[in-house]
Amino acid sequence: MLTGGEEGGSEPNEAEPTTPRVLTVLSFVLERLVDRNDRLTVHSGGLNHQQQVDAEGLTSSAPGGKGLNAFHGVRAPSISIPKYLERIYKYTNCSPSCFVVGYVYIDRLVHRHPNSPVISLNVHRLLVTSVMVASKMLDDVHYDNAFYSRVGGVSNAELNRLELELLFLMDFSLMVSSRVFESYCLHLEKEMMWFGVGLKIERAVMFASLDDETEISVEDTIQSSSPPQQLE
Repeated sequence: MLTGGEEGGSEPNEAEPTTPRVLTVLSFVLERLVDRNDRLTVHSGGLNHQQQVDAEGLTSSAPGGKGLNAFHGVRAPSISIPKYLERIYKYTNCSPSCFVVGYVYIDRLVHRHPNSPVISLNVHRLLVTSVMVASKMLDDVHYDNAFYSRVGGVSNAELNRLELELLFLMDFSLMVSSRVFESYCLHLEKEMMWFGVGLKIERAVMFASLDDETEISVEDTIQSSSPPQQLE
């Protein structure tokens, strides 16, 4: 299991890490999903009034609202999904399994709120929030919200708010069993095979089984990083 590094404020390791295959698989699946949902949104006349209001940031920031509107930006960020996932992995050193569990969280949100699709306006915020929460669940040592906000290109206050939104929208149902984890790995691999790409996700060192005693939060390990541009 990868960790967030040592204390002491050292700079993130700039050496290019070996990209886990799970990032390639997840990028492929999410890009197809977002492209399809964006086209459906356009054909159906765009966002509804409530989504437009939320996208402009005019609604209450109190957690517990319905749907994924809280994750909407005014416009889609310029960074691609593959590059965004690579950036998160490179600078946070979170376990590759965090990306699968983050995908499980997003899928749970979509099933709980089927009228709120994953689209280009919300996918980046959903990813950085879900992977951060997954890291808190899985990794023995992880970075704090302030670090993830710099890596993800959002403000610390916004990421704090988005974390609360995700937790309340999921009713704090964060546990992912090894059986569920394996089923999602197989699902992601089958999605690739449908398009003639045979790519298997690494299993051996990816997942440590969680039990009911697992804490949502553990002690943070903080390192410094140059902040990226803010997501719009």
